[in-house]
Amino acid sequence: MRKIFYALLACPLLVQSCSVSRPTRADVYPKMYSERPLSIAVMPPINTTTNVEAKEFFYVTLSRTLCEQGYYVVPSFLCLDLYKTESAYDAENYATGPLDKFRTVLGADAALFTYITEWQKSAIGSSITVSIEYILRSTITNEVIFQRKGTIIYDTSVKVSGGGLAGALAGLAASAISTALSDYIPVARACNSAVLADMPAGKYSPSHDVDKTVTAGPAKIKRTINK
Repeated sequence: MRKIFYALLACPLLVQSCSVSRPTRADVYPKMYSERPLSIAVMPPINTTTNVEAKEFFYVTLSRTLCEQGYYVVPSFLCLDLYKTESAYDAENYATGPLDKFRTVLGADAALFTYITEWQKSAIGSSITVSIEYILRSTITNEVIFQRKGTIIYDTSVKVSGGGLAGALAGLAASAISTALSDYIPVARACNSAVLADMPAGKYSPSHDVDKTVTAGPAKIKRTINK
């Protein structure tokens, strides 16, 4: 009995010793805090999907999300001039190469690369699934300082009043029309906000440097967002 008693006393200590605290943002993104990037150049997204317009949707929406995170974003019209000169509109050419010219010419501390690998409408037209990866690279060291992936299911379904089979069919038809006519800008914004939410805050955010101890999110997320 005495052995059982001592074993029971040891259980809480064993559980406590085995528990592992989840990593913080400072643990997962240490270079974001050591380099402290202030300005970001948004590279034209790299789109491998059949939706050729997805590249534009994301390019025009990324600046807003980054500004909300507390960063200065180099104006797109300045970037485009350089991209055309350096053939950088195809960002693949710079995905792993040196980025010093973006610091010299644009004054950017980092460059954001976006990889769109999936843009798929559901068979019944009630949702759009987007898989995307964001990689932020330093223009000083060329190293990756932030990286995160996400699969976002954007629900475009329309609720139609009325029960029974007729109501269900009407709802499916309305959802299909809604998806077909959907403005894809909100879809891109939803993806940006969901995946980049874990990025450490920039200088112009009240959370700057305060979020070091915030528990970091997973490296890859999957989330459904309602329209």
